[in-house]
Amino acid sequence: MNIALITYLDRGAYDTTTVESEDDKLLYFLKGKGLKIEKVIWNDPDVAWEDYSLAILKSPWDYFDLIGDFYKWLDQLESKKVKLINPFGVVRWNANKQYLQEIEQAGLKITPSVFIRKNERINLKHYFEKFNTGKLIVKPCVSGGAKNTFQVTIDNAEEVNQKLNQLTREEDFIVQPFLPEILEKGEWSFIFFNGIYSHSLIKQAKPGDFRVQPAHGGSVHPQKPDEERIAIAQQYVDAFAKNCLYARVDGTFVNGDFLLMELELIEPFLFLNTESQNYERYYQALKELM
Repeated sequence: MNIALITYLDRGAYDTTTVESEDDKLLYFLKGKGLKIEKVIWNDPDVAWEDYSLAILKSPWDYFDLIGDFYKWLDQLESKKVKLINPFGVVRWNANKQYLQEIEQAGLKITPSVFIRKNERINLKHYFEKFNTGKLIVKPCVSGGAKNTFQVTIDNAEEVNQKLNQLTREEDFIVQPFLPEILEKGEWSFIFFNGIYSHSLIKQAKPGDFRVQPAHGGSVHPQKPDEERIAIAQQYVDAFAKNCLYARVDGTFVNGDFLLMELELIEPFLFLNTESQNYERYYQALKELM
């Protein structure tokens, strides 16, 4: 079986030091298990996809910049009967953060969110009162890596309003209250392989920033959560990540309640290097799904 480990064409837009290391180490590990696997760029026009039986999404980091092409690529793979992990339907659903509405409707808690439709005029001042907060986070519904993400206060609301009313001509946005717990306690990530809990960590922003991504100076702290916290994260996976090789549940605890920020099912960094057994757990889950 020929397997494609899906990545992207690096044009220098992102800090890829960590992801390239994780991809290479994982590839080496899986080859050591006897798998016939290689890294393949998802939108390389010269790839003969019919030569692959299985494609594993790993680091297509630019998919949200090329979302139309990405959807067409998914259709192409599906038409050629290439099995995709994670599954096609899950990936299409997870590509747009409006999926958070469905998760909330299922009775699971999310960060309070309002969705701004394309071409809808926006006045951010309204949301300070709605969320009873002095700070907002605004980002595109199709995004990653803190792209076009704004931290908004009363002082810069008008400036961001002007920028957003340009950006919303092209795409939908999401408005959320800034959660001070992110700065105080950090953002949790719970990683699951084929529905089974593997490991977790807390990501913290550098002083003076609100973004927890390592590319923006964030730091990572492995954790050993109790069973209750794992069970909370498990609910999101059980309900919305069936037959998924990997799932990353991101959120924070506010007054004892876990509030989901994102359910990452397309290209999350998996922090495999935080524990030596993580690679083996990934492989065992992959073997079951194959």
